[in-house]
Amino acid sequence: MVKSLPTPEPELLKEGVKAPVQETLLTPRFYTTDFDAVALMDISAHETELGAIVNELKADYNRHHFVRDEEFQQTWDSIDGEKRQAFIDFLERSCTSEFSGFLLFKELSRKLKNRNPMLSDAFNCMARDEARHAGFLNKAMADFNLSLDLGYLTKSRTYTFFPPEWIIYTVYLSEKIGYWRYIVMFRHLEAHPENQFYPLFRYFESWCQDENRHGDFFKALLRSQPSLFNNWKARLWVRFFLLTVFVTHTLTVFERVSFYESLGIDAREYNKRVIEETNNTSARAFPAILNTKHPEFFRRLEECSDSNLQLTEIDNTNRPKIVKILQKAPHLLSIMGHMVKLFMLKPIDAEATRAEVH
Repeated sequence: MVKSLPTPEPELLKEGVKAPVQETLLTPRFYTTDFDAVALMDISAHETELGAIVNELKADYNRHHFVRDEEFQQTWDSIDGEKRQAFIDFLERSCTSEFSGFLLFKELSRKLKNRNPMLSDAFNCMARDEARHAGFLNKAMADFNLSLDLGYLTKSRTYTFFPPEWIIYTVYLSEKIGYWRYIVMFRHLEAHPENQFYPLFRYFESWCQDENRHGDFFKALLRSQPSLFNNWKARLWVRFFLLTVFVTHTLTVFERVSFYESLGIDAREYNKRVIEETNNTSARAFPAILNTKHPEFFRRLEECSDSNLQLTEIDNTNRPKIVKILQKAPHLLSIMGHMVKLFMLKPIDAEATRAEVH
């Protein structure tokens, strides 16, 4: 049985407008990058593939998909208590993540417009998709008498600078793990419609195809840059980003077990399936992937989750700050220790097995 914590009551900026969740290592981050360096990228090695993906993005297959039908037009007071709070938390974090992608892609498109038109077009299409997703999620929140002030989010959130190569690694992983999160959930609810308590989940199949196309674009962009996959530094970086994404996913899922239980989903099995599928998919882009079959892999991830839950419990006490710092130290060290040991596990050489990946 996975231990979880109750979802806190939402804080408000004003009536009907939810205050953004406090920024932590687990909340969706807002990014900026070196736009000049992106504009100067030589993409000629994969220009044909990138062009085909851009044309697919321009086709906008989901332009008529995100339309709220009559099933939304009802009261949702029957969804209450912890189930309601956990679902609102899921909606908010998903909306924030999509909106973060919109801001980054829109700025990339604007800065590259006259310098790299193909990349500018691609980022403009992806910004369109992310904005559509964020808007749809925010309207879902409004069904529960709450919404996010996205303009306030734009101005108030801290922006993290990542160099272009880190952006490519992290966004590729974000899009691919997003695909697997949505499609696994969709397939489960397709098989168990009695657990589909809100119509949003019906939209996840086409939704995750947007995530997949975005990931394919970043895969082609990554493979157009030999320095991102053909040297020892790249092998270390991809292992690092895979590990941090998988640790973050584990901590986030296990913090919100009640949400997955409300859908009839086993949080542990869900986390394992999403991570394994994302890891396998990453072999199509990365020079190395993690060995998720190692007997220590998921055990150590769950140990990190246990420590993270202890940290949250300490934060929720009224003890003096210095006492909290001292109490949190061993749990932080435990998480760091498990991450180091996971990073040191022998990786799988994706380049050597590329022909076997389907």
